[in-house]
Amino acid sequence: MKDDPTRKPEASSGFTRRDFMKISGVGVAIPLVAPKLVRAAGEEVAVYGPGKVPVTLTVNGKKLSAQLEPRVTLLDALRDNFDLTGAKRVCDRGVCGACTVLMDGKTVYSCALLAIDAQGKSITTIEGLAQGDSLTPVMQAFVANDAQQCGFCTPGFVVATTNFLEQHPHATPEDIRRGLSGNYCRCGTYNGIRAVALATNPEGRAS
Repeated sequence: MKDDPTRKPEASSGFTRRDFMKISGVGVAIPLVAPKLVRAAGEEVAVYGPGKVPVTLTVNGKKLSAQLEPRVTLLDALRDNFDLTGAKRVCDRGVCGACTVLMDGKTVYSCALLAIDAQGKSITTIEGLAQGDSLTPVMQAFVANDAQQCGFCTPGFVVATTNFLEQHPHATPEDIRRGLSGNYCRCGTYNGIRAVALATNPEGRAS
């Protein structure tokens, strides 16, 4: 069906194709250093990128800064820019939990969170749990209970277990099973991991 040259255009919704392309990053030719405000659905939306922008994160009590593309995940920033390689990239889909870190005291999958969105938050990685070269009680319990094998899932499990025990100091085996269900171990060392949670309390004293 051919367009009718006499047809009047429909009323604008206020959100144009150009706005959409700016938000999605398509068709932006010049990298932006500062966010640009675009009106979408009647509201101003900050658009970053596609070039690198300054990002500052608070990790293990320290301020870390880098120039990052807005698409960079927290996991990639930690590993590639700040040399904090404890969190592991395994599934890279926010499923397995190997990349688990703490953000404002809650466990998060760092592969599923953009670094730019983690600004202003307090982030703790497995490197930030230990004091110097000393292992935490949870880490020691992982060794004592043979709760690791290949090791890829271990950092995420240590972080998740530490946080879980702080929140649930008197957890039952069923509580532990449910509470750590967001982390997978492909080697199947779940019995050892449950033993860790049962043997260690949040104050760090063996039960």
